[in-house]
Amino acid sequence: MNNKAVLVVDLQNEYLASGKLPLVNIDRALQNAKRVIDDARSKQIPVIHIRHEDVRLETPFFVPATDGVNIIESVAPANDEVVITKNHPNSFLKTRLLEVLQDQDIKEVIIIGAMSHICIDATTRAASDLGLTCTVVEDACTTMDVEFNGMAVPAAQVHAVLMAALGFAYAEITTTSHYLHA
Repeated sequence: MNNKAVLVVDLQNEYLASGKLPLVNIDRALQNAKRVIDDARSKQIPVIHIRHEDVRLETPFFVPATDGVNIIESVAPANDEVVITKNHPNSFLKTRLLEVLQDQDIKEVIIIGAMSHICIDATTRAASDLGLTCTVVEDACTTMDVEFNGMAVPAAQVHAVLMAALGFAYAEITTTSHYLHA
């Protein structure tokens, strides 16, 4: 029995070019995510999909019952795969994710998805704090340009800083090619 699972975090239509929050390099991240998902399925490693819905009325993103909250077709769940809906960046907060992992005796999670600086960060830190061994497949994740105190920060720098921080204390950081051939 496998004691690992792939967590596919928030790969939803909202992040496509046609969505309200288009991400930098989303197509590359989706291609790599699909490779990780296909590999997991071929090895009978559970794939758990996490999707975000924002329940705050004033938020125009991830509105329940809109196309933006749907999982992107190229990485959509297979019929038997678990889908967890969350309302917070941390995929464990007020969801049944930990229970699902414990029921399957999962000890290690491979994390892919979006956005690196929010939900990948929060989910990885929480998973590690809960005692799970974490691997983040960094090129199967992506993010967006951000701004802080009037300073524009390109997505590549945002992603690099988050991966460096996660790699320092919370997870092994790897690429799709390295992960698939390890």
